[in-house]
Amino acid sequence: MSEEKEMTALNASVAADAGQSSHMKCVNIIPDSVDNFNGDDDISSDIPDIAAPGYLPVISMSELYDSTFDAKPAIIEGLLYPGTYLFVGAPKLGKSFLMLQLAYHVSTGTPLWGYKVRRGTVLYLALEDDHPRLQSRLFRMFGTEAAENLFLSTWAKQLGGGLTEQLEEFLAKHPDTVLIIIDTLQRIRSAGGDKYSYANDYEIIGSLNALAAKLGVCLLLVHHTRKQQADDKFDMISGTNGLLGAADGAFILEKEKRTGKTATLDIVGRDQQEQRLFLEQDTATLQWLLDHAETQLWIEPPEPVLQAVASLVTPEHPVWTGSPTELLEALDLDMKANQLSTKLNVNARRLLSEHGIRYRRSRNHAGRQISLELVGRDDA
Repeated sequence: MSEEKEMTALNASVAADAGQSSHMKCVNIIPDSVDNFNGDDDISSDIPDIAAPGYLPVISMSELYDSTFDAKPAIIEGLLYPGTYLFVGAPKLGKSFLMLQLAYHVSTGTPLWGYKVRRGTVLYLALEDDHPRLQSRLFRMFGTEAAENLFLSTWAKQLGGGLTEQLEEFLAKHPDTVLIIIDTLQRIRSAGGDKYSYANDYEIIGSLNALAAKLGVCLLLVHHTRKQQADDKFDMISGTNGLLGAADGAFILEKEKRTGKTATLDIVGRDQQEQRLFLEQDTATLQWLLDHAETQLWIEPPEPVLQAVASLVTPEHPVWTGSPTELLEALDLDMKANQLSTKLNVNARRLLSEHGIRYRRSRNHAGRQISLELVGRDDA
């Protein structure tokens, strides 16, 4: 082909328990539709009939390795990613104060408890509060330093009754939105029906997963625990296991004594390390402070290929384009060209987040081409 074709993924996603997190986007092998396909070859003569009774989309391991997945970076590195998360705790435990704290830190880009934060617009649907209470809490927590890109609302429509359209309209006006907090999940659930069945709970979170993927944001849903204790803290989430089963992750805030100022925050997710944080609420500001973490986060060891690319693509030479073989020669690495391509395909997200270098593949009349561009970590 003479016309260059982009190989980076489109924003397709597989929600719920299909095996792929909603913050990873599918690329070029199995299309959701013809418009979603970005493969190397012309598929006009070989479009799969997805309506056929026996149609099953499959991908080989080699094809998977030959694909590039476009992943959105973390909202809070190690804690919160694009997708749908539950934030659960008993009533009147301090969840809303922590939600305001998360919202403020993300909207200002201020690190939280030592975790790196990506700055972006935040929408907080405080559906159990009013404006005077929000004003008082925010002033007590953060003083006069207001965040221009933190937006709050005390009313929203229900899921299936206009909420999706409201959020889409907000995103159209604020395309840099990265986090939407819904406090609480119960306020947006439609009334009636078999709403406490596993299937219904799973469907609700699944629909929110699809919405989060469509909008490219993190939806953080505040919810309550049930009164009964359980050996597994996450079994205390009110409702059925369908809520956690369909979500990308969950947080549980728990106090040993309701009148105490200390709490534990347990965290679980599809693509992140399980953690337990020990928190203490400041008496003056009511902000939650980190006392200590039960375990340290695992850090990926350095990848020599990425370090070599970072030495090649620099502020003095911010763009490099060529074939895999030419890149291998430029990097002076002892491996085959196809091995280099596989490493870059698998580590494209890491190359962007750690080194600020965007990796793209394409094909033209000369064959496969690789494009490396220094965009900076702030633009990742």
